[in-house]
Parts: sequence; structure tokens; C-alpha cells
Amino acid sequence: MTMVPAEGGPATGPTILRMLLGTQLRRLRESSGVTREGAGWEIRASESKISRMELGRVGFKERDVADLLTLYGVTAAEEREALLKLARDANSPGWWHRYGDVLPSWFQSYLGLEAAAALIRTYEVQFVPGLLQTREYARAVVLLGHGRAAPAEIERRVALRLQRQQLLRRENPPQLWAVLDEATLRRPIGGPEVMRGQVTALIEATKSPNIRLQIMPFAAGGHAAAGGAFTILRFSDEGLPDVVYIEQLTSALYLDKRDDLDHYAAAMERLCVEAEPPERTSEILGWILDDAYRR
Repeated sequence: MTMVPAEGGPATGPTILRMLLGTQLRRLRESSGVTREGAGWEIRASESKISRMELGRVGFKERDVADLLTLYGVTAAEEREALLKLARDANSPGWWHRYGDVLPSWFQSYLGLEAAAALIRTYEVQFVPGLLQTREYARAVVLLGHGRAAPAEIERRVALRLQRQQLLRRENPPQLWAVLDEATLRRPIGGPEVMRGQVTALIEATKSPNIRLQIMPFAAGGHAAAGGAFTILRFSDEGLPDVVYIEQLTSALYLDKRDDLDHYAAAMERLCVEAEPPERTSEILGWILDDAYRR
């Protein structure tokens, strides 16, 4: 059965379309008994290229997809056209393409996954999650890493971060479940005035039905995610695996192997148990606001 995302659903960005098409091509290859090496020979490519295609990590040439479909015995015109259209759509640039001058290539992949996710679970130890940052807080964070950049570049980086947040307000938004270490709220990024606005915005965010926030207090001591911040992305299509995203200073890790997923999922579950319950988040944020950032 051909997987084609519904119009207007969450899985409409190019990244997720590549993943969907890659998954379908892998299933067709396996059901026809063709090896990756054999498939690569058919389109004059390497076995590793076929592997990257099936993982959705490269773009697709329509001719290559057509040749593979023929090799896999897909002859029905309707099915072929649906998959070829998927290949064409998967090569369309995402909204973030226009920010290419300030956006590293390794982060573009994350934006595609984020835009397509049905559930985003994240643990943060240093900064408020980008999806929940105010303009002033986002600018302060950008200045930490790009303090010597021109003002116009700083504003483009801030605009990119704010544009990401539109997905939380769209018609079919993902669920965002974030656990914030208390340090993210105590560290005065941008100064007290900026933090007053940011903590107030987080209090407001707790009222959104698709946002769940928890605070990991200092009193908790050591906990399950001592290794640092990470994000788990889950998609509505059952054929797509979860992805763990771990950002580094100049690159990022994308983990989708079952053992890794199980390890990070278990750590996230323990974090949510050890953190203060969501019902207390607004109260805790209000207490931090009065304690650390009162005028």
C-alpha cells in the first residue's frame, strides 16, 4: 500500500516526505527480493546511496525513483504516479530555505523533522526551548553565540527562531512536552527584564492544551538525564521511527536505532516522574518570577 500524506496534515514538509518515500522504497525492495547493491546497480549508484535514500537523508531524482519502481515490479500507473509525485514534492524547499544564509545544514534537517512531528518531547538544561522563547530572550541567546555579527544577521536569526514557533499555533499542532531544569529559569539570560518577560510567557504557555511543561528542581539532585539536553520526535505515521536529536556546538546527532530510542525514551520517562508534576508548573514559575526577577 502506498503511503501518501494527507493534505494539510502534519507530515507535509520535505524532510518527512523523503522519509515516507524512502520507507516505501525499502518495503518495495525487500518484498521484491532485491538487495541494496542490486538496486544501486540499477540506478548507477552505490549501496550506501540506496541506504541513504531509504532513510530519507538525501534528495530523490525522479528518474531514479522511476527506475527503482520498475525494478521492484511496480507497474500500476496510479501507484507509480503517486510515488513519483511524492518524489517531486520531497524536493521542494521548506519554509526555512530562505534563511539558508544563517542556518547550518545540520540544523535544517531538524527543522524538517520538527515541523512534521506529532509529539515533541524535550529536556533542556541551559536555555528555554526555542519553541517557547520570547523575541527578547531569543535575541539574547543569539547574541551569546554570534555577538560579533551584524545587527541585520542577528535579526534574521531571531526571526528564524520565531518563525519556528508558528507550528504550535497551526490548525493541527504537535504536542510539546518539555522538562526544564531549574537552571534554565535561574540563569539571567539577557538580564532581569528579559527573564521577567520570558518566565511570564512560560506561565501563559501552560494554558495551551498542546503544551505541557514540567520543572526539574535543584532539590531533585542527580537525575536520569545527567548527560545533557535532548529531544525526542514522534510522527503520526506508524511507518516512521522516532528520532532522538542531540545538539552539539557545531553539529548534531540524529539517533533512530531501536536501542538508542529505548534508552532515551526510558530516560525521558524517568525525568517526567522525577520532575514536579505539570499541575504545579504555573505555581513554580510564579514563585521563581517573584523570587529571582521581581522589580
